[in-house]
Amino acid sequence: MDFNENFLQLVWKYQYFDKNQLHTTDNQALQIKKIGYHNFYEGPDFLEAQVHLLEVDYFGHVEVHRKSSDWKNHDHDLDQRYNSVILHVVWEDDKPIQRADGTSIPTFELKGKVFLDVVRNYELLIANQEEILCSQGLEKIKPIIRFSMLEKALVERLEEKSGSILEILNKTNHDWEETAYRWLFQCFGFKTNSGAMLRLAESVPYKILQKHGNQPLVLQAILLGQADLIPEVPADTYSEFLKSEYGFYQKKYLFKNKMSEQEWKMMGVRPSNFPSIRISQLAEILSRNPSLFSSIIGDKQDFSSFKKLFSITTPGYWQHHHQLGKTTGRALPKQLSPTVLSLLTINFMVPLWYAYGKYIQDSSWQEKCFDLLQEVAAEDNFIIRKYQRHNWKPQNAFDAQGMIGLYNHYCKPRKCLDCKIGQNLLKPDKK
Repeated sequence: MDFNENFLQLVWKYQYFDKNQLHTTDNQALQIKKIGYHNFYEGPDFLEAQVHLLEVDYFGHVEVHRKSSDWKNHDHDLDQRYNSVILHVVWEDDKPIQRADGTSIPTFELKGKVFLDVVRNYELLIANQEEILCSQGLEKIKPIIRFSMLEKALVERLEEKSGSILEILNKTNHDWEETAYRWLFQCFGFKTNSGAMLRLAESVPYKILQKHGNQPLVLQAILLGQADLIPEVPADTYSEFLKSEYGFYQKKYLFKNKMSEQEWKMMGVRPSNFPSIRISQLAEILSRNPSLFSSIIGDKQDFSSFKKLFSITTPGYWQHHHQLGKTTGRALPKQLSPTVLSLLTINFMVPLWYAYGKYIQDSSWQEKCFDLLQEVAAEDNFIIRKYQRHNWKPQNAFDAQGMIGLYNHYCKPRKCLDCKIGQNLLKPDKK
């Protein structure tokens, strides 16, 4: 069978092969003293290994390939970093290879030596037709291993999100208040309009809105005007007022980069999630929290305190309109729903804390993120339901966010051999 290279790396890493009377392909007796540590970056696969050949101990690196000829195919013969490779581990030795300096490299062939039950487990895993390849073996994986993998996937997910926040921070000259404001708007777009919401925040500096923190109607006018969501011909007195107010403040502050209404996605969007309504709610939130970031990293750092920050009442007009001048068939919710509050905690609050902890190099913020996520109920979406169908149910948002990261970064791209669950399923059977 033609194994993938990552499978062979796993076989070497966990030594899933018969180690009795090992020899290189040129019949040198081989003893493995240190396998080296797995290198996930450029360079040889395993660094700082130790092997014993011809009564001599060799210290260096190990490279793993499917075939010996992959050494040249990957241009390792031209790369000085591979001159320190002391052992070439391959499934099939099909061609003698040399380092960049012309010296030969001892080669160890795995074919015929890998434990048969490991091979069988691998074949069963990759042969599964389910979207989640490990689904048939999930139930026999110990809870501690599942939890460990969820934690790893969650951290990777938070690293990715915090990276986006730190990019915003760089663009704002390390202004955390402005960064929190832009990140809030992006999160308030709830995927459908997240990009448009971020562009809106970028077009109106937070410092200007802070000047009018006690005037939510002025905030509405400025934001809706910049969003190009105030009609040219107002249909009611509320719209006329907002249009007039925006005209005044646009001249006063010389706002640039006004958006186009076409940038907003409204097709198929529920009325309560229309951008006009979300913007009016954001105006209320900003009015209630004049220093947004300071409020978020304040002394009270639990879910109930966070909910109070966002316990706003949707302006009366927007309880009956989804766009200016356009009424809804029925009254819309007066307050943000528990689901929205949970999503804001997960997608806005936690990544912001995580990024801040990275920025000030304080790991305690990571623990605060984990604690907060365990206070929040697990969300329900199509990814979570995939695992639930295989009797793996999240207990809270910590588990659910880990599952989302696990699916997107491991299950969907079929990187089972990089996953602790997949690795565990490959273990040889106990004798």
